[in-house]
Amino acid sequence: MEKIAVFEGRKIRRHWDKKQEERYFSIVDVIEILTDSKNPTDYLKKMRKRDKIFGSYIGTNCPHVEMVGSNEKKRKLLAGNAEQILRIIQSIPLNK
Repeated sequence: MEKIAVFEGRKIRRHWDKKQEERYFSIVDVIEILTDSKNPTDYLKKMRKRDKIFGSYIGTNCPHVEMVGSNEKKRKLLAGNAEQILRIIQSIPLNK
């Protein structure tokens, strides 16, 4: 089951994994909303490069999950469950 969640009027792609019984959210979408970055993929790359522990955490714990991309085609996106997303949020310097 794939749906889009809406936070502050902006979309976050998500996916329910029946096997794991867990919901995954697109990390790039979350970063885009929280940072207002025009290029959230680059923002994430810079975060991972700047903080080696964070980069290792993402690489080890966050899977690539198939979701519908911006072009309406399915592709594997870096995703996180609720716990992983909260860890990522804690790592972002927020003004919000």
